[in-house]
Amino acid sequence: MIIKKSDIYATAVSPSQYPETGLPEVAFAGRSNVGKSSLINSLVNRKSLARTSSTPGKTRVINFFGVNDALYLVDLPGYGYAKVAKDEKAKWGGMIEAYLNSREQLKLVILLVDVRHEPTKDDKLMFDWMKATGSQMVVVATKADKLTRNHRNKSLVQIRKSLQMSSSDILLHFSSQTKEGRDELWEVIKDYSNIE
Repeated sequence: MIIKKSDIYATAVSPSQYPETGLPEVAFAGRSNVGKSSLINSLVNRKSLARTSSTPGKTRVINFFGVNDALYLVDLPGYGYAKVAKDEKAKWGGMIEAYLNSREQLKLVILLVDVRHEPTKDDKLMFDWMKATGSQMVVVATKADKLTRNHRNKSLVQIRKSLQMSSSDILLHFSSQTKEGRDELWEVIKDYSNIE
């Protein structure tokens, strides 16, 4: 995918603030600090379009990033960060659920998990919930550069087993550092979004 233009289009905490352009949307979900912002930056070849932080729980809104005036990449708040107050967690959960349940333009949800660890209870809940709602979903194992190829392959098998993925469920690996998996992920995004 050749990126000619990418920018932050909108920031939202409620449906009334979502963009009304009708462009297809691809949403990124995952626990805090799994690498959603880094992955988005890597996809669009920008260092800091989506703000990254070593501190989990920094994304507290839904960010819509426009790409080539053709689609939006949607960065959802991370889940599962223990140090966030319960009412704040509930607010983020409500924000994520409202978006995922109501957005007609949503073509694909990309669920990010850390390749170095077994999926968390929250990851499993999100995966099961997306399956139950019939949403189109792909699982991406981030931070692939942190493991040797052999360890990574074993980890991918474990992720499939842990999430109880079927043979038709797509699982990709990705590294924001080396860009490994970037082209494969763009192909999946283009397929589901029906863009060139």
